[in-house]
Amino acid sequence: MKIGITYDLITDYLDSGFSEEEAAEFDRAETIEGIENALRYLEYETDRIGSVKNLIQRLVSGDRWDMVFNIAEGIKGFAREAQIPAILEVFDIPYTFSDPMVLALTLHKGMTKHVVRDSGIPTPDFCVAKDLKDLHRITLPFPLFAKPVAEGTGKGITSRSKVRTEAELYSVCQDLFMTYDQPILIETFLPGREFTVGITGTGKKSIAIGVMEVLLGKEAEPDVYSFSNKKEFEERVSYVCVDDSEARYAAKIALDAWRCLGCRDGGRVDVRSDKKGIPHFLEVNPLAGLNPEISDLPILCRLSGITYIELIDQIMESAMERVFFSFFDGRSRFGASPPLQQM
Repeated sequence: MKIGITYDLITDYLDSGFSEEEAAEFDRAETIEGIENALRYLEYETDRIGSVKNLIQRLVSGDRWDMVFNIAEGIKGFAREAQIPAILEVFDIPYTFSDPMVLALTLHKGMTKHVVRDSGIPTPDFCVAKDLKDLHRITLPFPLFAKPVAEGTGKGITSRSKVRTEAELYSVCQDLFMTYDQPILIETFLPGREFTVGITGTGKKSIAIGVMEVLLGKEAEPDVYSFSNKKEFEERVSYVCVDDSEARYAAKIALDAWRCLGCRDGGRVDVRSDKKGIPHFLEVNPLAGLNPEISDLPILCRLSGITYIELIDQIMESAMERVFFSFFDGRSRFGASPPLQQM
């Protein structure tokens, strides 16, 4: 079976003039190598395609694939992650991970929280500011947390993101508007534990494969899993696989959100607890980073006893079952890890 691989390579964008932060969500060469090596180990034939423009050129020239392993982030607009899946659907080519509707929705954190909240899943109270005038209408109590509505990898998040006064909120939002030119999500700050939950599968067959707690060290920016903390994680952050009652409830919240949003195959859900220790949904990453060494999902898997190849295998078998369900029974050839929460 021939598997194409679509991605945005970070060096391509750095070479074209992007800053390190602007290109932070794109993939390193070792990520593509890791995915390709895992797919080949699983006896798939691979073909590197690259970015959406490369995909279009390849399709025009007549190239086709049995499935595409898509991790491309895109570069412009709220629907940038949805571009490749939408093009593949036009050509009736199956692909891994979520569909265009889900990817466009979940990139916009405010829209995502509307859906999650309306589904009865706990999430911090929030509003979305489109300009500085909107700040005058905010009635949420301080402290608050402010971040760009459609960025990943902690972009736009610093120690200043936790705001305690109207003056701080105005200052932070002014800088975010100027830097990112997009709306700002403002939500109640939660002071409790922070988790990221790894998920594989689709719909009722999705499972939480592990819960990882994010612990900030003395050298880290306080209170926030920020861009710089993520970048310097080896010195600033500790990760611990957890399975206590609060972590298990975080896994349930994550699975509920994953299923209500319609996410597929594999990814991460970020959860944080309030002052009473009750986990709340923060955001979902349906195109989670897959660098074998430094991305959160592979780190979580490693702490949970799941190898990188097993992770890629579970993602592929979820996709295969969706597309070619008559040929698969949903079981990983390595044996699926027991779910932390299955509903």
